[in-house]
Amino acid sequence: MDLLPVDNSQIAKKHGFRSLKLVNVDLDQEFQHQPFGVDYGRLDNGLTYYVRSNPKPRLRAALALAVKVGSVLEEEGERGVAHIVEHLAFSATKKYTNHDIVKFLESIGAEFGACQNAVTSADDTVYELFVPIDKPELLSQAISVLAEFSSEIRVSKDDLEKERGAVMEEYRGNRNASGRMQDAHWALMMEGSKYAERLPIGLERVIRTVSSETVKQFYKKWYHLHNMAVIAVGDFPDTESVVELIRTHFEGKNSGPDPPIIPSFPVPSHEDPRFSCFVESEAAGSAVMISYKMPADELNTVKDYRDMLVESMFLHALNQRFFKISRRKDPPYFSCSAASDALVSPLKAYIMSSTCKEKGTLQALESMLIEVARVRLHGFSEREVSVVRALLMSEIESAYLERDQMQSTSLRDEYIQHFVHNEPVIGIEYEAQLQKSILPYISASEVSKYAEKLQTSCSCVLKTIEPQASATVDDLKKVVLKINNLEKEGSIAPWDDEYIPEEIVNIKPDPGYIVEQIEYSNIGATELTLSNGMRVCYKCTDFFDDQVLFTGFSYGGLSELPESEYFSCSMGSTIAGEIGVFGHKPSVLMEMLAGKRVEVGTKLGAYMRTFSGDCSPSDLETALQLVYQLFTTNVIPGEEEVKIVMQMAEEAVRAQERDPYTAFANRVKEINYGNSYFFRPIRLSDLRKVDPVKACEYFNRCFKDPSTFTVVITGNIDPTIALPLILQYLGGIPKSSEAIFHYNRDDLKGLPFKFPKTIIR
Repeated sequence: MDLLPVDNSQIAKKHGFRSLKLVNVDLDQEFQHQPFGVDYGRLDNGLTYYVRSNPKPRLRAALALAVKVGSVLEEEGERGVAHIVEHLAFSATKKYTNHDIVKFLESIGAEFGACQNAVTSADDTVYELFVPIDKPELLSQAISVLAEFSSEIRVSKDDLEKERGAVMEEYRGNRNASGRMQDAHWALMMEGSKYAERLPIGLERVIRTVSSETVKQFYKKWYHLHNMAVIAVGDFPDTESVVELIRTHFEGKNSGPDPPIIPSFPVPSHEDPRFSCFVESEAAGSAVMISYKMPADELNTVKDYRDMLVESMFLHALNQRFFKISRRKDPPYFSCSAASDALVSPLKAYIMSSTCKEKGTLQALESMLIEVARVRLHGFSEREVSVVRALLMSEIESAYLERDQMQSTSLRDEYIQHFVHNEPVIGIEYEAQLQKSILPYISASEVSKYAEKLQTSCSCVLKTIEPQASATVDDLKKVVLKINNLEKEGSIAPWDDEYIPEEIVNIKPDPGYIVEQIEYSNIGATELTLSNGMRVCYKCTDFFDDQVLFTGFSYGGLSELPESEYFSCSMGSTIAGEIGVFGHKPSVLMEMLAGKRVEVGTKLGAYMRTFSGDCSPSDLETALQLVYQLFTTNVIPGEEEVKIVMQMAEEAVRAQERDPYTAFANRVKEINYGNSYFFRPIRLSDLRKVDPVKACEYFNRCFKDPSTFTVVITGNIDPTIALPLILQYLGGIPKSSEAIFHYNRDDLKGLPFKFPKTIIR
């Protein structure tokens, strides 16, 4: 399998990723601490600064004040104070009083307010602003706001009393099912460390009663300029003038001579796994989570970077297997994924999580553990790893091609991570060279070895979530013991790969031809009418170098159906999607598209049927092949695919019935739309009436007649390359013998509902 799509495009050659020089990989080479591409330094008072000019978006700046102060630094009587300080920052400072900061941000059209512009975590607090800079004074004033946050937040008794209500409201909002489960899981993960008892939201009694003096002492003690960095990335004519603005507003600030040492708070490891069976009546569904904790990796050398790539390949390969298992006959879970997550300053975790049917948590847990054990015993195949290698190569190519279109907020976030977590910033050009040089030489055996880190004896935490109790801790322990014994005995069979076709379209269609062509010179667009009746409009743009967007639509949708057919046909897209609307099962198509940057989706709406997607210019042919397959594939429902879809739908309905927020939203809909079947939440009784054959027949008819569709394509396209592909794959769609779902926009049926005529309380 090729690592990259075939280079058949002048556009791809223009950007030169494939001609990008390889580098000599010296694994011991250390990355520079100096971040790439940014004016970086430190003022005499200890403040670190990062300033970079970046034109995307125009006349906007992304600013931040990063502070290495979080909730873990709180004492028992201060639990919640770090978060309270964040709120007080927007209330009043020495220079800005009576919510003047909020008024300023509101006046220039920026988002404003604590929780929108700031976040407090266990280890740090970050204030962010995204502001227009079309007037010189706006940037200066925005930087002055950050300077006030650094050392001039006012903490009077009146200020604190005004903010208690807002903080308490946030606290109450966090007491929902999701918040309760997250808090319980955090305590279990961090057990034995100070982190376990220092959730940023704090304690209710502290929020209600803490004194302004206590808050002020915390602020003055920890908010030291040595622990802070100001970041400014935006459409600046130069960086020197912005650095001078930072000096102007920050140099007069002082935090005292001796910056406090930020202590470390270790999280103890444990050989015996920890278990939890969490029962929550409002839970969205049944789920299993397995976490493997370990010290956070340092990223100082090329070897560290290579290890990071191997880890990423391992997680991608494992997720491919999880996805394929979820699409098998009678799957153990509906979805499952693995990821690496930085938990707190000294700690990271590999986290595997799955959603499953009710009373299915033990089956899901067993499948997840078996798959990791299977990798330890037999490893990943070369083909599995080649698919992942192609995917990562494609991702870095896209980042490289669009390096000049990087958004300022993304760059700002990189510099925040550099300051807070010492993550190196090496620049996309060098990173692309590194990945291109390293990825081809990472073997399947290297990737497979990462499974050794995912053992239940390695600080493992296993948790189930259920709306009603079915699994017990003893049940979880028995599953773990069973899989460990199977692995010791070598009784787990190797992975069985399925056949993957080489081509998306087996027999290429005969091209259509242009019946009519109209040029719209005022907007630079071209409209074509093809021989099969499809209308295609395209326009070349240069907003992003590595993007082509397209949408195809046809009038006539679910509003035209009688109530007796609505529920079946509305499930058409979901059922057909599981079977494979592009001629191949989703699990097979996933591998066929490895290394290609293509996404295409479908939607059956009230008044229109649409397909839409995006792709790299070099993968336009693949995208159009998928559209061709959509129109020529006849989806036939199989018993197993339908069973999986209906099980997932039933679990989703049950979850909605348990969720109080959904109940409220449904009542609002009922009042507004008169309990119309079109807006009524789908019920279990509705699902049981769904006819999968009718659903798929309706879906097939929705995407059958090309003459009713208009397709709009825009992006970095070369018409000399794109036009032949359009004629072959869009023009090559067979014309229907009869018009199917041929509607004019003005003749569409309105949706069946009536607004209330009286006030309903």
